[in-house]
Amino acid sequence: MSELAVGAKAPAFTMPASGGRTVSSKELKGKAYLLYFYPKADTPGCTKQACGIQEALPALGKIGLEVIGISPDAMPPIEKFAAKYNLTFPLASDADQKVATAYGTWVEKSMYGKKYMGMERSSFLVGADGKIAAIWRKVKPEAHAAQVIEAAKAL
Repeated sequence: MSELAVGAKAPAFTMPASGGRTVSSKELKGKAYLLYFYPKADTPGCTKQACGIQEALPALGKIGLEVIGISPDAMPPIEKFAAKYNLTFPLASDADQKVATAYGTWVEKSMYGKKYMGMERSSFLVGADGKIAAIWRKVKPEAHAAQVIEAAKAL
């Protein structure tokens, strides 16, 4: 799988999401959106990132940007996470890692010398034309929402 680059067509997806929703690239056709991949629901970094995005939703909405969070978690922990922090944007389950693999975010990680496969905290800003407008790898949860707002304004 080649590395996705700015200007490339965003890979297609369809996934179950929080609130009984389904998110798909087909439904987002003609709209700008942010896909942000996070490792695990209700962990400190992921909570900080999700709450930052939630706070930025009014600003992102004014720009006309849809936001979808994606993790390898199953739906029950995702629903619990969304409810616990009143996250209104869709949080999608990529339990088989197909979408993460297509976006190159399902990567080998290492902790305490052990290697394992896991989700890289990354985001992709996709323009209304379906092409990737910006990519953030190894995102810092605290600064992420502000970076997205700045980049989305340029769309």
